[in-house]
Amino acid sequence: MSASERVTTVLERLGAVDRRWIFLFIAVAVSIPLALRRPASVAPSPIVQDLFDAIDSLPAGSRVVLSLDYAPSTVPENDPMAHAVARHVLKKNQKLYVMTLWSTGPPLIRRLLDEVVTVDFPDLVYGEDYVNLGYKVGNQGVIHSITTDFRGQFTSDAGYGEENPVRAVDEVPMLEGITVLGDFDFVVPIGSGYPGVKEWVQFGGDPVGIPIGGGVTAVEAPLLYPYYPKQLQGLMGGLLGAAEYEALLISHFPEFEEAARVALVRMFPQTVAHLVIVVFVVLGNISYFLTRARTRK
Repeated sequence: MSASERVTTVLERLGAVDRRWIFLFIAVAVSIPLALRRPASVAPSPIVQDLFDAIDSLPAGSRVVLSLDYAPSTVPENDPMAHAVARHVLKKNQKLYVMTLWSTGPPLIRRLLDEVVTVDFPDLVYGEDYVNLGYKVGNQGVIHSITTDFRGQFTSDAGYGEENPVRAVDEVPMLEGITVLGDFDFVVPIGSGYPGVKEWVQFGGDPVGIPIGGGVTAVEAPLLYPYYPKQLQGLMGGLLGAAEYEALLISHFPEFEEAARVALVRMFPQTVAHLVIVVFVVLGNISYFLTRARTRK
């Protein structure tokens, strides 16, 4: 048997490989990069760059709403977005107002405050630099309501730990003078469905004119691209969008190189997995056509 015939035989046999071996190969290909924790190299896209620039250009003291409108099932995609934005806002000495329209949101807010705010910004004061507005039921109705009567919906904050119990809205320094949504300077919803970024644009951004920019899961991103750049200042789409924002944050603030690279680290094994799948698809097709050609002969 000639060398070319041996190669052809090997390629044909690949088409009959038990799929469990393929799953095992992909598992190994993903596990090694995860263990190495090597960040991927990503180039920020214009839509993510615009979001970063919009927040970065806000003057110190600007009021930024960060709405965590997602569930634990999409935490791997959404958490890095929310945490990167929170770091950016607080690093620029802007005021951070965290809230959620999802009943699953309060624990996510607590994790953001525990893992980002108190760790990276221990000198900031609750109620003066950041505040937890908590969960409000009502979906887009909440957004529509606060365009005209913020205090009708938020009569108090949601507190944060034993040291910061729930206080009436008039007792929170950051909420002084805020009566409508338009009193804020920017809104960043991080979402994975309904209600989410689209509802913030339709019921908040469009009627009031307040700038909106956010982040969504990869499957939802294509539905929101038509809103950019007029109704959306920018958008993070999926884990890649989160990684691009982290890359921008690290390039501007190197002190976050270790803390703000969660999505960057997760992107590397994802990239490897995609490459492995492409290789198997190519080999599978080659095997199929070689086998069909030999059968015809």
